Amino acid sequence: MTTFDGENHTDATAHPTQRRRHSRTGARPTINALAAVCCIVLTGCAVSVANPNLDAAASGVPSDRDRKVQARLDRLTRAGVVGVVATVTENGHTSTLVSGLADMETGAPMPANGQVRVGSVTKTFVSAILMQLVAEGSLELDRPVDVYLPGVVVGDGIDGRAITVRQILQHRSGLPEFSDDPRGDELAAAAEHRIETPSDMLALALSKHAQFAPGTAFRYTNTNYVVAGILVEQLTGNSLADELRRRILDPFGLTETYLPAPGETEIRGPHPTGYQNIGGTVVDVSRIEPSIPWAAGSLVSTGADLNRFFRQLADGNVVPPAQLTEMRAAEQPGNTLTGMRYGLGVGITELPCGITFIGHPGGIPGYYTLTGADDQGRAVTITQTQTPVMPPDLMGIMADALCPV
Repeated sequence: MTTFDGENHTDATAHPTQRRRHSRTGARPTINALAAVCCIVLTGCAVSVANPNLDAAASGVPSDRDRKVQARLDRLTRAGVVGVVATVTENGHTSTLVSGLADMETGAPMPANGQVRVGSVTKTFVSAILMQLVAEGSLELDRPVDVYLPGVVVGDGIDGRAITVRQILQHRSGLPEFSDDPRGDELAAAAEHRIETPSDMLALALSKHAQFAPGTAFRYTNTNYVVAGILVEQLTGNSLADELRRRILDPFGLTETYLPAPGETEIRGPHPTGYQNIGGTVVDVSRIEPSIPWAAGSLVSTGADLNRFFRQLADGNVVPPAQLTEMRAAEQPGNTLTGMRYGLGVGITELPCGITFIGHPGGIPGYYTLTGADDQGRAVTITQTQTPVMPPDLMGIMADALCPV
């Protein structure tokens, strides 16, 4: 998993059972040559799509904003990224822009609305569920997590009686990172057919010393959202997947979004292959064990679904206005790569044109996503299907997509 501040925790060695692809330095068709499969025009593919969930009325004519975003995507694939897709929603109309390939072996073009693993974007969904529970009176942000999970969050320098729910959601708890441990490697777990439980991952984290005293610092840590997921299940008596479906996916028509079951290593629907460059060789890393990241990063979705979710969230339809204000209260330093400050499960930043953007990045083996919405009725999701060595300027693409032309 890639953390919010850009630190990558995926292993640098490919497991022997992972499928290997063409070497970056070996003889193979260039990305530019293969991208010709995608479009006849030299600028890549710009596709206006009518998404039934968004009631879009597609005109089929790219806007000036779409053209600027398309040029950015094409620069990424010319630089060596296998595939990239941007989904731009404005006034109920969704444009899907693609560049590069869905599969290096077959030369298939990037799909317009394929499912992808969205990594830490999962955290926003989990936070939204907990904020609904706050609105319902089942949870208080400033009460200790031990009130709801007695004796669960305990370890070396760790005391759930001193850690509040707010600190969990804002990564100010000081909890150690489980994904730093080899057992927290979702690729290795998939190859070994190994399933872990949330309690397993929490115990792994709690076997380490606290990073800092609660409330004294900010450190983005996936363990926080394992605790958040356990909180959802404890408070509702239902699985996180069931609560996600009941509270968010079904009410808002997110038909292509789901939380994979433990052991479900394949992506259910049509999807681009996720790649990772390991030792100069591009490896198919599409299969992971979802029980490892779970509430911290296992969600599968599409650009259209994510745009709809963040648009509904920004409009105050997912959580009540009082709880949305709490989510957006971002006083902590956050992602040094995107310039986003961190609230409760969301990042917030001001784009160069003055527009406020609320969203979340998500890194998982093979997929790197940035998604969110502004306060002007627009939403954008960008995914590249290759774990980046250096994250691209996705915030620059966001500015092109959201700022006035």
